[in-house]
Amino acid sequence: MDQTRINQYHRELGPIQRKLKIHRLFVGGRWEEIGRLQFDFMVSQGLVPTSKLLDVGCGALRGGLHFVRYLDDGNYYGIDINKSLLKAGKQELRSAGLDKQVHLHRTDQFDASDFNVQFDFGISVSLLTHVTANQIIYCFMQMRRVMHEASRFYFTFYEVPELPIPDGYPRETLSTYFLSDPFHYTRDQMEYFARSAGLAPHYIGDWGHPMGQQMLELRLP
Repeated sequence: MDQTRINQYHRELGPIQRKLKIHRLFVGGRWEEIGRLQFDFMVSQGLVPTSKLLDVGCGALRGGLHFVRYLDDGNYYGIDINKSLLKAGKQELRSAGLDKQVHLHRTDQFDASDFNVQFDFGISVSLLTHVTANQIIYCFMQMRRVMHEASRFYFTFYEVPELPIPDGYPRETLSTYFLSDPFHYTRDQMEYFARSAGLAPHYIGDWGHPMGQQMLELRLP
């Protein structure tokens, strides 16, 4: 397993890199396209300006810029493991002229409990593609702590066929999909992870992501 690749996201960007907007590439590029895609999807699911939204793995606010612009002042919350990306996100807000209150927190535990908020919606794009099965279950457990009865949280993941792998599937790619970042999971696995954390999963699947990430909805049972 390429540990260097797995730890890449932990690398802190310096002030010059942030000024040059290297963070836009660091979080995967397609800055405007995927940022807008997240926003349009959440609005289609019922997000309104009065909603309280948690952005899990918010990075430099690729989607956050759209959400902050739309939501009422103070209703956007983001968590991320990389402190320099959160700084870049604040820089992006200033550049966009968005003088609104936002709540950003650095954590390596998927922990949003310090906000002391039960969120109406949650969104996470391109986070579960970089973490292991146990980390996904733990993340979902943390999400359960900040949800209420009507909450809906959405997570993207790379999907592979059901297990056992069907005949004709390129078996030489199995180690790439299951043992290295970006990680791939089956639909059954993702739903099992959710149920293991005490959540009710609903598979949405294709939502128009340009790299083929699928969508899973989580609710309290």
